[in-house]
Amino acid sequence: MNSFNLFNPFNLFNSVGLAACLLASAALSAQAQTAPPARQLVIGRVDQEYPSLFELYKHLHSHPELSFQEKETSARLAEELRKAGCEVTTGVGKYGVVAILRNGQGPTVLVRTDLDGLPVNEQTGLPYASTVTTKNARGDEVHVMHACGHDVHITCLVGVARVLSQLKDQWHGTAVLIGQPAEEAVGGARIMLADGLYTRFPRPDFCLALHDSAEFAAGTVDYTPGFACANVDSVDITVKGVGGHGAYPHKTKDPIVLAARIVLALQTIVSREVQPGEPAVVTVGSIHGGTKHNIIPDEVRLQLTVRSYTDEVRHQVLEAIKRITRAEAIAAGLPEDRLPEVKLDDDVTPAQYNDPALTERIVGVFKAWFGEANLKLRKPSMGGEDFSEFGRVPPKIPCFMFDIGGVAPEAIKESERTGKVLPSLHSSLWAPVPEPTIKTGVTAMTAAVLELMGPAK
Repeated sequence: MNSFNLFNPFNLFNSVGLAACLLASAALSAQAQTAPPARQLVIGRVDQEYPSLFELYKHLHSHPELSFQEKETSARLAEELRKAGCEVTTGVGKYGVVAILRNGQGPTVLVRTDLDGLPVNEQTGLPYASTVTTKNARGDEVHVMHACGHDVHITCLVGVARVLSQLKDQWHGTAVLIGQPAEEAVGGARIMLADGLYTRFPRPDFCLALHDSAEFAAGTVDYTPGFACANVDSVDITVKGVGGHGAYPHKTKDPIVLAARIVLALQTIVSREVQPGEPAVVTVGSIHGGTKHNIIPDEVRLQLTVRSYTDEVRHQVLEAIKRITRAEAIAAGLPEDRLPEVKLDDDVTPAQYNDPALTERIVGVFKAWFGEANLKLRKPSMGGEDFSEFGRVPPKIPCFMFDIGGVAPEAIKESERTGKVLPSLHSSLWAPVPEPTIKTGVTAMTAAVLELMGPAK
């Protein structure tokens, strides 16, 4: 794809007349004149590298691996980064990869990609679709797919490494490029940090990451200032009772009825306890209890996901879950030794907070490189992303994570016209349009790094 298409992915000749085309061309020419000189150098390098990057992407897409199983993926990433001129260390947090590009004195910038796929049976019909099956952590045979675009993220990181290596007169400092395992399962970022990411390797002054988007058009860059993703907590509740015959409920303490009361009562936390305007979610995603029509069981198990942004709201919601669960059991007449057990999973994903000053700085660069028409403001998400871990190690490090659109523009237009639902992330039908998605990702991330690391000295 040429540079004109990178900044204007829509085919103007299909929708407007010649006059509009001339106006758009003039606007792009003006933009090119005011954009940083490095822009054309980067775009040229990205165009040169794209054919081999596309081949790498197809290989990665065809060979996904589950969380904590990314052996071949990390090996291929390490190989590509070595070829790009990086000092590469593997096995950081099991399958984590750390690559260093040094170029004199200056800032240290960390750029991260995730590595893992998902247990999804791909249905895209692509010629390079995954047919991989493997055993998950429980020993079950499952299909594996890059249904969240981590193959795009890896490809973009390799592209950034190549471009930075080729344009060392455009920056100074140290680039730390990392491949993180187990983003989907949660824990990969924490494991890399525990394995000395910030003690064995240069500690960054800034942390950057990107993610593909299943909502925005390919060729666009999307961002959220401040909170972009939520705290994610998993809570398991064991509701205890006294089982017995379904015909004699008066001789039991029915945990199913109690569990139902708890489920309903938990929904009042956000609506009646959390201050309006403070985002929070309490969702009961699983409820299991009983084995037969006429048997009242001894216990029921609930599984919850809890989402929040601030640490204060997170603490408030989790404490309310404990209080309400206990109070409902006491109201049902359960003795102390049969009160519910509430267990909070240790694998907590902290909220992703895009540093406002850093966000403003990089978004300004994106405007100059891509034009405002291709820059989209994205609403905060209640989804989770453990990239946030890299900025929380004291003293806190400014972080910024942005999205790159991955949907064909014509598919978005059709969806708007017909109401057809587009495949979402984690869907068996989701696959980003490789071009211009990959080009946009490499260009945008390189632009961000160059902004932070400046011209070489």
